[in-house]
Amino acid sequence: MIPLVRFKLAAYARSHRLFQPMIGLFAMLVVFYSTTVPAGKELSSYADSAGLLILVFAWAARGSLDTEPATQRLISMTAAGRPGREVGAGLLAAFVVNLGMAAVAVALPLGIGFAAMPAPGDLAQGVALHLVGLSVGTALGALTSRPILPSPAASMLVLFGGYLALLLISISPVGRFAVPIMPWMRAANAGTLDGALLALAAAALFWSTAGVAAYVRLRRTRP
Repeated sequence: MIPLVRFKLAAYARSHRLFQPMIGLFAMLVVFYSTTVPAGKELSSYADSAGLLILVFAWAARGSLDTEPATQRLISMTAAGRPGREVGAGLLAAFVVNLGMAAVAVALPLGIGFAAMPAPGDLAQGVALHLVGLSVGTALGALTSRPILPSPAASMLVLFGGYLALLLISISPVGRFAVPIMPWMRAANAGTLDGALLALAAAALFWSTAGVAAYVRLRRTRP
């Protein structure tokens, strides 16, 4: 599977599709850190970054999974020996792309965005939130990729609409049991994230796993 993942990453890089989400990533980071984050607010900044960058992660995952035309995906399935390997390699490639983008989002403010270095615990929680965010974004991007939604217009509408729906649901009374974007932002701002992170991350990862499982199931009939 690893050679197939490398092949997909190379194809994504050659297609220049990565430029679009990277521009979105750096545009958001410029907005986040155009003003230096004061000491003690690093975790709050990371929480906001992890929540808002879900849209960029979804965009990057969608682009990665859209790179190969249907014929090439069928060839990859044949070469892999089992269709599931090609599907898994595509998801893993999308995750790797988003992992790199999340690393940029975590590392960049350490050099130019924060007035002081965050405490080790805050840095660890910031990393954890970005991992949760990229998992949600990868699932959303997969569900809006070409094998699932062949129309580019419908795909982008569902991607942006899906992210907006996640935000709106997260501010509702059931937000902690959905993808809790706003609850983790509020907890970070209130200084209560330590006790809430495990439950919030579990809820987000549950729905991310459900989204990936739905994508894998749909790919059985939509190569």
